[in-house]
Amino acid sequence: MSQTIREATADDAGRLAELAAVTFPLACPPDSSPEDIAAHLRRTLSAEKFTEYLADPDVTILAIDAAGELRGYSMLVARPTSDTDVASALTLNPSTELSKCYVHPEHHGLGAAAELMKATLDRAAGSGAAGVWLGVNSQNAKAIRFYEKSGFRKVGTKSFRLGETVEHDFVMERAVQGPWEP
Repeated sequence: MSQTIREATADDAGRLAELAAVTFPLACPPDSSPEDIAAHLRRTLSAEKFTEYLADPDVTILAIDAAGELRGYSMLVARPTSDTDVASALTLNPSTELSKCYVHPEHHGLGAAAELMKATLDRAAGSGAAGVWLGVNSQNAKAIRFYEKSGFRKVGTKSFRLGETVEHDFVMERAVQGPWEP
């Protein structure tokens, strides 16, 4: 089945929330409580929140679409960060945040994540960003390897609240002067 990467629309909000419910827990540390994960999903990854994100002119969500089935998504936020730890770590400005980048686990290892990353970085470059940054849990070795392979490097740390727990993330950054090159 062929797939395309396209900009998500308001009609995708429910399917994005369903996909987030499957993919977000995979990015959490193994000792994360189900209650904290569920609270985060309700607070930031619900269909209502995706509707808000999709209406925000500073947010771009790209979706991997295979005949209406969403296999992955990324979210770019094109505004300055309000996190002082992140702001002090970044070296490239203007910088766009890669807030979310997830692929359904059934499609891991098939190249979908690399295709999504390429499209996401190309979109950031096309918007005039000099760099893209992201936060990744310091215990998520698989994601860190993927981001490093995609050209990101660790430039700092930040805290992330997951329910009642404070998690520690690496801040990673990469330049996007032109079309994406691994």
